[in-house]
Amino acid sequence: MADLFDGILPFVHAAEERSFRRAAERIGVTPAAISKAVQRLEARLGVRLLERTTRQVQLTDEGALYLARCREAIAQVEAGRETIARAQAVPRGELTVSLPFVLGDPLLRRLPRFTDLYPALRVHLRLSDRRSRLVDERVDVAIRVGDLRDDALIARRIMATRWVTVAAPAYISRRGAPERPEGLRDHDCLAFRAPRGKLIPWTFRGDDGETLSQAVDGPIDIDQGELLLTGALAGLGVAQVFDFMIGDHIRAGRLLEVLGPFAAEGPAIHALFLASQRRSPKIRAFIDFLGEAFAPGG
Repeated sequence: MADLFDGILPFVHAAEERSFRRAAERIGVTPAAISKAVQRLEARLGVRLLERTTRQVQLTDEGALYLARCREAIAQVEAGRETIARAQAVPRGELTVSLPFVLGDPLLRRLPRFTDLYPALRVHLRLSDRRSRLVDERVDVAIRVGDLRDDALIARRIMATRWVTVAAPAYISRRGAPERPEGLRDHDCLAFRAPRGKLIPWTFRGDDGETLSQAVDGPIDIDQGELLLTGALAGLGVAQVFDFMIGDHIRAGRLLEVLGPFAAEGPAIHALFLASQRRSPKIRAFIDFLGEAFAPGG
């Protein structure tokens, strides 16, 4: 069984070309190698497949019958190879994605487009503000905000961000709107407390375009960014969040932007993956999806 296909291609090429020399050129071997391969095949079959002359080779009757079957077998093998190639090109299996909490809701709202396109792919979302280790934790793609700090990974920029300062209409009616960043000292600000316990100042663009930091405080601080938005919607105070978090709420009138002229650029968001996985169909498909889904107007 191991030598079932031994000599088949040399025989088929020799029969089609009617020449050992031209068959050898097609395969990239010597004419003598073609001749010996056909001889071994004939010996195994116990029949003569080709009649040799000094100028060309001719099929015997048995050779013509065998050639037809060989062509069918080769066509089936080629079809199988194409099927495997197509299967490998289609995203399937499991895709594990690590992302910060603040991106969980925006990604989930966009994800149906991806799952509709690739029903054979199961997506595992792992939400954590801790930086995941892709190899150790078997993560395919990590989505990160800000500083990458990992030269061993390939990074694809997904989107730019902007810091937006917002409050609910009820809060604005009750307390008024700050006119300048320093005016926030007189407001209830929903501050973000970093994992190590530090209150993070808010970021603004100054009159001359420089970046300004404004310390904020209030009756409540939160250690998860997405809950700042929940607090602002509840009318607890003013919050500073990423622009991609509040578009629907602004359009629906549930939130109002304040200090718009001082809004500053935020950190870029990237998707990261291992260099060894750059050709993975599921990773390529997901990275392309992220770029389209989070593009302006996406």
